[in-house]
This record gives sequence, structure tokens and C-alpha cells, in this order.
Amino acid sequence: MNSMLRRTDWSQHTRRALTPTEVVTRLAGAPGWALSGDGAAVAIEKTYTFANYYETISFVNALAFVANAQDHHPDLSVHYNRCVVRFNTHDVGGLSDTDFECAALADALVA
Repeated sequence: MNSMLRRTDWSQHTRRALTPTEVVTRLAGAPGWALSGDGAAVAIEKTYTFANYYETISFVNALAFVANAQDHHPDLSVHYNRCVVRFNTHDVGGLSDTDFECAALADALVA
């Protein structure tokens, strides 16, 4: 398995909520990602656009594989030629490093 997709043993990993300053810093390094929601429902969100349904579903399937390997599953809104991807970390009530790591992996799928 690609080293980028190495499954993390989450039983050995403690996630923590990022501070607002950390979120702003991480967001600056995540082109196209934007904040969505607030409080415990705050998330990062990005819309990926494709030529057709087949390409959209191919992306969704690849992202599902990555998300499962990372044990961090986004909310998806799937349409004919686009997919809206939304990450947050429910167990910390906000955003964690994992959200931004998975966002980068999603971006790598279309790079």
C-alpha cells in the first residue's frame, strides 16, 4: 500500500481539536478548502468538479478507499459532475490535523 495511505492505528493516536489560529494556518495551506458551519459542526469543505458522472463516481470510489484506509470518513454530496467533500472530527467537536491530512489526500486524487 502507498505510504501516503498507510492506515493509522487510531487506538494509539489521540486526536485533539485545533485552535482557531491553527485552523487558519492549516486552511491557508489547503487551496480551495473553506470553513463551513460553526461550533462543534465546523468543517472544511471543497467542491470538486468533473466532466461527467463517471469521473465523479470514480473520484468518490477512490476517496472512499482513502477514507477507509485513514479511518476518517467525510460527508459527501454527489452530483452529476461534482462532489462536495466535507471533513470534520466529531469526537473532538471541531477540526483536527486528520481533517487537513485527509483533505490533502483528496486533493492528491485529482492532482
